[in-house]
Amino acid sequence: MNDEKIKIFLVDDDAVYLKLLEIEFLQHGDFEIETYATGELCIENLQHAPDVIVLDYYLDGINKTAINGIETLDKIKAVNSEIAVIMLSCQDSIDIAISCMHHKAYDYVMKSETAFLRLQKIITTIFSLHKLEKQLKWYMERM
Repeated sequence: MNDEKIKIFLVDDDAVYLKLLEIEFLQHGDFEIETYATGELCIENLQHAPDVIVLDYYLDGINKTAINGIETLDKIKAVNSEIAVIMLSCQDSIDIAISCMHHKAYDYVMKSETAFLRLQKIITTIFSLHKLEKQLKWYMERM
């Protein structure tokens, strides 16, 4: 995690929703945003060191052979298990949410009018916890 802007990857095959999310994050926070229409592109760019990835559950709306969100999540975690991945879906299904959590997603958010606010709250929580962990580590090193 860098000490400047929080770097967020937004991954969704719905170009309009992807752009709306990007605009919301840029208008309401000090974020560095990269957007990707496929899981494959996200994985190819993990060397850009995102702090958080917001990942659509279904990624095959445009390209039927594209890997889905769960496969993408598994590949992200195989490369770097420390990246917080928040799954995003239009499905209001407890089974899908549980599946995402079993695959080590940090959280699951349903696409709705309040999705951005929920994402913003989750990301704030993630970085508050990281800050506390750093402070605790600093304190323990000095004891």
